[in-house]
Amino acid sequence: MAGNSFGTQFRFTTFGESHGSQIGCIVDGVPAGLSLSEADIQPDLDRRKPGTSKYVTQRREGDEVSIVSGVFEGQTTGTPIGLIIHNGDQRSKDYGEIKDQFRPGHADFTYWQKYGVRDYRGGGRSSARETAMRVAAGAIAKCILADICPQPVTVRGAMVAMGGLGIDRAKWQWDTAASNAFFCPDAQAAEVWAIELDRLRKDGNSAGGVIEVVADGIPAGLGAPVYSKLDSDLAAALMSINAAKGVEIGDGFAAAALNGVGNADEMGVDNHGHPTFDSNHAGGILGGISTGQPVVTRLAIKPTSSILTSRASINRFGEPVSVVTKGRHDPCVAIRGVPVAEAMVAIVLADHLLQARAEGVPLTPRPWDQRED
Repeated sequence: MAGNSFGTQFRFTTFGESHGSQIGCIVDGVPAGLSLSEADIQPDLDRRKPGTSKYVTQRREGDEVSIVSGVFEGQTTGTPIGLIIHNGDQRSKDYGEIKDQFRPGHADFTYWQKYGVRDYRGGGRSSARETAMRVAAGAIAKCILADICPQPVTVRGAMVAMGGLGIDRAKWQWDTAASNAFFCPDAQAAEVWAIELDRLRKDGNSAGGVIEVVADGIPAGLGAPVYSKLDSDLAAALMSINAAKGVEIGDGFAAAALNGVGNADEMGVDNHGHPTFDSNHAGGILGGISTGQPVVTRLAIKPTSSILTSRASINRFGEPVSVVTKGRHDPCVAIRGVPVAEAMVAIVLADHLLQARAEGVPLTPRPWDQRED
């Protein structure tokens, strides 16, 4: 099986299954001399781990990460960083009734069709359990951004829709997103979502959602104009997340409804001689290269197919069956997808930042050309 690695200059490879003994990853390309310990990684893992509220799976995992290589006396050595998380609450027997069945809308069928192996224990490698290691790698990426970028960088995610319910963007507060079970930046919307998700849970159903990630403090000049566009790499990173069905950069699909006048992010120069933009329809990226504005991405997440409502399907013997998925599952996988999306954005930005540094790209505004007399 190929396709277990992501990145170019900053690159990581994950391993492990949902119900195996452990999951882990190798992170390569981290510069030597970076201050790093488990304490820099654990807070992001705690935001993603299961069992944090009644709106996520009740599987109990501490998700405590161990650094097993690449760090000496609190500093990176420049060698590959090895990370391990031990699984402790698998309860594989919950999947016994569907071990030969394919959940409709799930990767059970396609995984078996390609590999001929049916790891029914939570989906095996196709499970979102693997995303814990992405979050760990993303935490390292954030440390790189903080160390190299000339100005403070923040990469923050929020859930901006659940099912057909959205938010009032005028009420957006990042502190609110950090203080409720939905990572929702609108406190009133979070209350409405809670009522709706309670109803869906009782009905044996699930909901999808939309995640928005905003990266502030990113310098201009990251990315390339053709096959290494910053936005194309962000799209690939976000689409690699389980249950992802679509990605937007900036205004995304809404840009198609604008005209040229409305879409143009008008430019000027501030009192310090730095370029300014009057709007950010582009999402901080033009022609595949960052503009210096906030980088804005959105990710659509489908409803989980692991539900208690019976659905028609087939089994691996080609027979019709009725599938009911018991056990502990997220009624809305988009919730815990927020720190995962955040991590993948940070990983892409760190990767491009290291590439830019290697190419000698200036990370501060380039001086204006001088007119010839």
